[in-house]
Amino acid sequence: MEAKARTHRQALETKLILSGNIPLDKSWIIRMGVLDLINGSDSTLRRLGAINPKELPDDLRALARASHDWLAGGPVHVGESGTLYRFLQFVSWKYKLGKTFVKEGTLREREICNNPDIVNWPIEKLGALDEGTSQWKSAAAIAGSLERQSNPEPKLQLTYEAIRHWEERKREGNAWLVRYDDTLIRQAVSFIQFIQTGKMEFEPLHAEDYCFARAFELITREEGQRRWKQLSEHESDRLEEMEDELKNFREGRRIMSRDHRVVQAIAMLAWAQGKKAEIAHPQCVSKSWPQFWGFMAQVSEFSKQNTFKEQAR
Repeated sequence: MEAKARTHRQALETKLILSGNIPLDKSWIIRMGVLDLINGSDSTLRRLGAINPKELPDDLRALARASHDWLAGGPVHVGESGTLYRFLQFVSWKYKLGKTFVKEGTLREREICNNPDIVNWPIEKLGALDEGTSQWKSAAAIAGSLERQSNPEPKLQLTYEAIRHWEERKREGNAWLVRYDDTLIRQAVSFIQFIQTGKMEFEPLHAEDYCFARAFELITREEGQRRWKQLSEHESDRLEEMEDELKNFREGRRIMSRDHRVVQAIAMLAWAQGKKAEIAHPQCVSKSWPQFWGFMAQVSEFSKQNTFKEQAR
C-alpha cells in the first residue's frame, strides 16, 4: 500500500510540473546563481533571461537583476530576498569586494546581521545569527568554507547538494540542472490528496512548511516557534500573522496579509472547507509561486480525479 501511495504521489508530482503548475526551485537556483557569480559566470543571468518573467518567482527575478548588477559593478539590487542578500553580502565581505546592496519591501525593515567579521566565524557560531536561520551557514559554504555540519537542517543540506552538483557539472563541462520547488510540490500533492480523500498526509520539514501545516492543524504555534525561531524574521512574523489571519478567516473577515506563504495557506484551507476567503493582496504569491492562482483554478478538476481515492478505501 505504501509503495502504491508513493507511485500515486510521484505521478501527480510529474503531472503538476508538466502542466506548468509548479515554479522553479528558487532556493536551488539562487545557490547556483551565486556560485556562478563567484566564478565570474553570467550563465544564470542568460538562463533566467530565456524564461518568461511571469513564470519566475519574484526571488528569481531578483537573482537575474542582482546577477546583472554584480557583473556590471554597480549597486546590487536583491529585491526582497533575504537568502540572496545574505549569500551575496557574505561573498562581498569575504573577498573584500566592497559591494553595496539595495533592498526592497520588507527586507529593508528586517534586522539582519551587518558584521563583516562573521566571515571568520565557525559554522556553529553562524547558526546563532538572525534567529537561527541557516542562511549564513549556507553562505559560508558557498563562499568556499570546507567546514561541514553533521546532520544539517534541510536548507543547509540543500546547499551542500548544490555545491556538489555545481562542481560536478563544471568538471564535466556541463551547465547545472534546474529543479522545481520541492516544498510547493509536497504541499500541492498533499492538498490534492486531502481534497480527494479527506486525509492529510504531510510532514512539515522546515520553516517554509509552517504556514501550510498550521492552516491544516498539523502543527501548533508553540511547536513552530520551538522548531523555527526564524519564523518571526520573514516577510511577516509568521507565527503572529498566521494566528491573526486564521482568526480573520474563521470570522469571515478579509485576509490582509502580504506574506505569500500565509496567503497561499489560507486560500487552500478555504477551498478545502468550501468557503470563500477574500484576499486583499493576491499578487503577493508571485514571490514564490506565480502559478498559484492558476493551480487553484484547476483544483476542481483535481478533486474529481481518482489519484488517491482507491487508497482511501
